[in-house]
Amino acid sequence: MSPGRASGERASHEIVRTRGGALAIRSLDAGEVMHPGVGPLVEAEQLYVQQSRLRERLTAGEGSRLVVFDVGLGAGSNALAARSVSEGLPAGAARLELVSFERDLGGLELALTEGEAFGWQGEPADAARALLAHDAHTTARTHWRLVRGDLLEALGRQTIPADIVYWDPFSPRANPTLWTVAAFSEARRIAGPRCALYTYSASTATRLALLLAGWAVGVGDAIGDKAQTTAAAVAVSALARPLDRGWLARLSRPDVPLPSDAPSDAIARARLAPQFA
Repeated sequence: MSPGRASGERASHEIVRTRGGALAIRSLDAGEVMHPGVGPLVEAEQLYVQQSRLRERLTAGEGSRLVVFDVGLGAGSNALAARSVSEGLPAGAARLELVSFERDLGGLELALTEGEAFGWQGEPADAARALLAHDAHTTARTHWRLVRGDLLEALGRQTIPADIVYWDPFSPRANPTLWTVAAFSEARRIAGPRCALYTYSASTATRLALLLAGWAVGVGDAIGDKAQTTAAAVAVSALARPLDRGWLARLSRPDVPLPSDAPSDAIARARLAPQFA
């Protein structure tokens, strides 16, 4: 298939096929594929929506609204999956406040041109086009908002606490500033008391950065060829499988990878995290 056009002068994304045969979108700038393992729809549903118990939290009476921060809108798969859950619930459920962060909208623009392959058909596609045109789209069940530009600056402007965070930017190689202690500290600042964060990365550096930023950190669900991902939360009691002292012991190895902005006493600080008490 020929590359789609982004909003600028040149193509910024192209459609590719994953190892498993699913269609996915590749960023030409980052050189990476969105949801490369099992394809965007499967990963969005299993890793983010199901693991975060979105349906249960929307129907549990936690309040009149549930705020989800969708970090790395990309081709919109995580937003589509979350929005589909919300739109299918009765009026008595909490309203979904979905906030998507993105600086390059070429991925979503391309996905919309191949709507059936990426789930963008009918009303969801109309909602996504309205989002691109007006930075917001509202229904009786869901308020979807787009925040453009640099993520850390955008997070710094947020005043509404998040209940769930889907952390799905490109890898540290392509987006080094988004996998740092500073980045996860900014996410922790806007986290509500019952907030949980989910990401595809299971690297030691990512988990250590989350710990140093004040999150409780645990093992997330497997997806595709990934035996583990990562879940984090404000309260360790919200984690199904918190990291234990066995994981902590690995930090004593001389070759342990550290976040790029780790302080000199990073390992000592990690050992003092409340979840290891």
